[in-house]
Amino acid sequence: MSSPHELRRRIRSISGTAQITKAMEMVAASKMRKAQESALAGRPFVYRLYRIQREATTRMGDFSHPLLEVREVRKRAIILIGADKGLCGALNSNLFRLAAEFDTQSTLFITAGKVAAQFIAQTHRQLVAEFAYGDTPRFTEARAIAAYARDLFLKREVDQVQVIATRFINTLTQQPLCLEYLPVAEIKGLKIPGTRPEEELIADTTEALFEPSPEVVMGYLLLQYLDIYIYQVLLNAKASEQSARMVSMKNATDSAETLINDLTLEYNKLRQGNITQELLEIAGGQSD
Repeated sequence: MSSPHELRRRIRSISGTAQITKAMEMVAASKMRKAQESALAGRPFVYRLYRIQREATTRMGDFSHPLLEVREVRKRAIILIGADKGLCGALNSNLFRLAAEFDTQSTLFITAGKVAAQFIAQTHRQLVAEFAYGDTPRFTEARAIAAYARDLFLKREVDQVQVIATRFINTLTQQPLCLEYLPVAEIKGLKIPGTRPEEELIADTTEALFEPSPEVVMGYLLLQYLDIYIYQVLLNAKASEQSARMVSMKNATDSAETLINDLTLEYNKLRQGNITQELLEIAGGQSD
């Protein structure tokens, strides 16, 4: 059985930890609201842009574009977008579980976030580029990641590029996903509202005219689409990270408070027992 002194020491130690987790919870909550608003505000535009891309790429006729070229996959690149810090529950481990499924010899990794880069280094995988993004992701950060991945594909250093990141659903739910990026095609595994099935798009024989030309329109559209794609992924990743950290720190604070209450009750019982024992000894001595 622990002594009163030991119990007091444990209570003070856990109280200090609870103060830290509470402060981290409040910081994450303030950042979470802004990150969630940014992620949700951009979705309607990204969904519309995706639908435009799907309509345009299926109606190009004989025109082709290097970013649409489907090749046999001998080498692939993975854009792994993780958190900058830990203490966000299972968020990072769920992402890394997906990344670990790919063959180490034929897969190159592009990372965004410090924890993602640390995972690739620790597991001795091929890291070709490391990028950073802040609590408020900027479009320039997304464009740099997109440009690097695009160059790898166009130079035929890889035959496919995929994105592993977390999709923000709500404060309590974040979904790890592996999504298609290059060649530009239908995104599988993610239901986008208003998008017609691939079979329906191909079967549609409505005439499509590109002005001034398919080369100009598609050259501009695909570059913008790929940049905005990564930007929206970064926004979702940051909203997921802050939400997961806030929930994780709240759970840690609640657990600490429960443990403090249990230890305090044990301390009071032990102290009361000691006092009762002393009173009995005093009473017994007087009777003697």
